[in-house]
Amino acid sequence: RHNEQSLRVADKLENLNLTVEVRDGMLNHSGDGRASTLEGQLIKFADRIAYINHDIDDAIRAGILQAGDLPRELTAILGDTHSQRISTMVNAVIAYGTDGDIGMTEPHWEATMALRKFMFENVYFNSAAKSEDSKVADMIEHIYEYFLKQPEKLPPEYRANIDADGVERSICDYIACMTDRYALALFEELFVPKT
Repeated sequence: RHNEQSLRVADKLENLNLTVEVRDGMLNHSGDGRASTLEGQLIKFADRIAYINHDIDDAIRAGILQAGDLPRELTAILGDTHSQRISTMVNAVIAYGTDGDIGMTEPHWEATMALRKFMFENVYFNSAAKSEDSKVADMIEHIYEYFLKQPEKLPPEYRANIDADGVERSICDYIACMTDRYALALFEELFVPKT
């Protein structure tokens, strides 16, 4: 699970001394579970707001969606643009403001969840997106296999952990810390012939 890997990166690779509240937020920000701290609950809302809106932008850039494809009844509540939606959602979390609980005002929560459902139906489970997923999986597998055969090529900070964590775990840590762009650039560097 990515949340456990994020905590591993913070603890082991970055050697951060995080509070219980931040650790709770990192562990419980995704899925259906509920964070036990206010900080954790807030991180869960921040994560949901961020990923829905970034995924909309990514889908538009990839040509999977057009801005006009978003349901009008939802954009009327949340906003037409990336910044409008984020601002509206953040303000709805602030406006909820009950003692001892983090939430979102009801109409905004319902619209956010409906937008999430729309994204699942039209983007995440879309055949074009699925074909891209298999390309990404192949790319990650190639990178993993490359370093498995040549662990000495890992960056020094990941090679340093091989004795304690093993080659496979060190490679996974390296890959897990990559951005999409970095992974793509590394794949091209390792596997695409230079002309």
